[in-house]
Amino acid sequence: MSDYSKAEVKRLFIGAGCNRIVNNVSWGASDFVSFGAQNAVAIFSPKSAQILTTLSGHKAAVNCTHWLPSNKFAFKAKHLEQHYLLSGDVDGAVILWELSLADNKWRYVLQLPQSHKKGITCITGFMVSQSDAIFATSSSDGTVSVWDFVFPSSCGGDCKLSCLETLFVGSRPMVTLSLAQLPGNTGLVSLAMGGLDNKIYLYCGQRTGKFVCACELKGHTDWIRSLDFSLPIFSGEADSILLVSSSQDKGIRIWKLTLRGSIANTEGTYRRSEISLASYIEGPVFVAGSFSYQISLESLLIGHEDWVYSVQWQPPSAAAEEGIGFYQPQSILSASMDKTMMIWQPERKTGIWINVVTVGELSHCALGFYGGHWSPDARSILAHGYGGSFHMWKNIGVSTDNWQPQKVPSGHFAAVTDIAWARGGEYMLSVSHDQTTRIFAPWQNQDPHSDGDSWNEIARPQVHGHDINCAAIIQGKGNHRFVSGAEEKVARVFEAPLSFLKTLDHATSEQSSFSEDLQADVQVLGANMSALGLSQKPIYVTATHEIPDNVGNGLDTLESIPDAVPVVLTEPPIEDQLAWHTLWPETYKLYGHGNELFSLCCDHEGKLVASSCKAQSATVAEIWLWQVGSWKAVGRLQSHSLTVTQMEFSHDDNLLLMVSRDRQFSIFQINKTGTGEIDYNLLARQEAHKRIIWACSWNPFGHEFATGSRDKTVKIWAVEKASLVKQLLTLPQFNSSVTALSWAGLDRQQNQGILAVGMESGLLQLWSLQVEKTDGSIQTSGVTAALIIQLDPFMSHASAVNRLAWRNRENNENCRSLQLASCGADHCVRLYEVIVD
Repeated sequence: MSDYSKAEVKRLFIGAGCNRIVNNVSWGASDFVSFGAQNAVAIFSPKSAQILTTLSGHKAAVNCTHWLPSNKFAFKAKHLEQHYLLSGDVDGAVILWELSLADNKWRYVLQLPQSHKKGITCITGFMVSQSDAIFATSSSDGTVSVWDFVFPSSCGGDCKLSCLETLFVGSRPMVTLSLAQLPGNTGLVSLAMGGLDNKIYLYCGQRTGKFVCACELKGHTDWIRSLDFSLPIFSGEADSILLVSSSQDKGIRIWKLTLRGSIANTEGTYRRSEISLASYIEGPVFVAGSFSYQISLESLLIGHEDWVYSVQWQPPSAAAEEGIGFYQPQSILSASMDKTMMIWQPERKTGIWINVVTVGELSHCALGFYGGHWSPDARSILAHGYGGSFHMWKNIGVSTDNWQPQKVPSGHFAAVTDIAWARGGEYMLSVSHDQTTRIFAPWQNQDPHSDGDSWNEIARPQVHGHDINCAAIIQGKGNHRFVSGAEEKVARVFEAPLSFLKTLDHATSEQSSFSEDLQADVQVLGANMSALGLSQKPIYVTATHEIPDNVGNGLDTLESIPDAVPVVLTEPPIEDQLAWHTLWPETYKLYGHGNELFSLCCDHEGKLVASSCKAQSATVAEIWLWQVGSWKAVGRLQSHSLTVTQMEFSHDDNLLLMVSRDRQFSIFQINKTGTGEIDYNLLARQEAHKRIIWACSWNPFGHEFATGSRDKTVKIWAVEKASLVKQLLTLPQFNSSVTALSWAGLDRQQNQGILAVGMESGLLQLWSLQVEKTDGSIQTSGVTAALIIQLDPFMSHASAVNRLAWRNRENNENCRSLQLASCGADHCVRLYEVIVD
């Protein structure tokens, strides 16, 4: 056993989508982007387009994230060694995290003491100095809290955090906030807030608190969705700042706050020089402390065709001239549900604000943008959308603007329910309650700076109208195929089109297990979505492209959904290509079950698929066996009285193991006759645990198996020669329900392996198992187990692990380096490299 007592685990890849909430994303001065993925906070690097880590600590879905310093204060953050991140969730908890830039290590600092009673709707902050920040949090409970935060002087030091004030804003909660220092060296702070009653409220207070409502700004005719203060227009002439607001009335308004003292001193000259086409409309005057301020409506921007969810000033750049410090550009980024982002700037001569750049996803599958963000250097812009996806454009132009789409991380935006490896391990396939099936694969030599291949989503073979619960990739020879089961009574079979096979050749350095002469037999190039989004029709290689008569009338009816254009991808695809042009055609439907499908598995030869469905009675709980190819139902196995939660064929395909909600496991013997008929008989059925059994897995080298249950135990069993099943071992009790298991073989001679155990808490453990045989017999005498490693919470899932799967390795049984894929309720697909010593 000492051979395999230690292991090193590296994180290779995380795929996750963004929670579909408006203030969920933040781009920090650190040049990292944060977003909520279910109850985890995910961090991604726009440079590498990879998710770097996830932070787990929230017990509910994350609504908001905000960096201190944010992209707006990048010019103040040059010498900071630590950056901080605030994240707020649906339960009202706000957590502060620390990132040390020297070693890219994250630390959970604290949870804010006075938590809100309901979900957090917005977090905003601004840097007063290099070591001091003020931030505000708003919640659906009708309160807004303002906090003062002093950064610690050294890494890991204590943060000084104090609540300056909690404002009660009434029954209509605020959904957007922005903080700024009022113009002039007054030491006053202004807090703008907007919400569901169409007004913008300005509160003013000292640095120590005492915020009072100074005035209300009226003009918008629907909910206020986003507010953002500029920094003083020039830091040398700091007598006015601008506030931009956007609303569900599709309009954007720019307001100017001017220190009245400076206007009064030069009133005659000031007025004459300012009168122009863009002259402002004077609004209210308000008093803060001993100063009075004039508010005016500077401009009204109309251009979006749907709700404008976010507006953001371009981050200031450090000015070249000495003494000025920084320069606030007159440039605004807006993002809307009309699937576009726009950049607005005033015209040089007239000062009228116009839209100078428009980017967007114009396909019919994108459903609008929830937010838009500038990079700290303002060369890139990022949107996050209704489909949980990111969209990024970078300005690669030198003398003129040229905004081009960029690669971004992608992943599921709902719980990921199942994961499976291609037979040669070229890719992994995952299915989710977001109604999509996705394929992730390593793409060779994408980034010259990184060692090894970078993993990317390379196809989205199924986009469905139901939540998908399970999938199985068909093993054996021939084209790539998989079966998926959703919240419907039908299993669906999909076959890889030619465009995918050629893309896979581009992605993987070695030739995939489907050679070019076999590719010649594939006549399907891709697939089209049907109008209702339930089945996918093939597009043949020889098909001519016809334009239907009704396309020219401009109406986007169900029938005029544009055809997909399947193409061979030579670089990792962006969201627009994935969502529409990488579908696989559906080749069969398997009817038979009485309820929605729950689990699927395929044998190792690729001859049989077993399926189970949700069940409350013995007749509904039967397992159906399907013959691959003809797709005939060749068996109905009855053994359980409640849902069968997982099934697996033994590695010699002679036995089928199933575990169920009824706390029992059962084993069927499967005999394949030469004529294609199947014989099966029940070998054993046994009550194994005190609660639901969620998971099972066979030893790759024998007839031993593991079961994992809600009773927090994992038990190891052996099938004896006389078809008896005996229990060999119970692993020590876990701290949480066991929801996923996967057993990988390490050494056939020694009969050693690793058992990966996933829990409801999201944690993962790896156990070393050695099965001992009686001399000269195939009887199992016992098994010894040792915990190799428990993964760090920062590397694990933030909620229940739904499935674990070791990467298939052909003819490589005594390899010390393995890869483990996992998926969970936190929307994440993860891939680890396990190096065993």
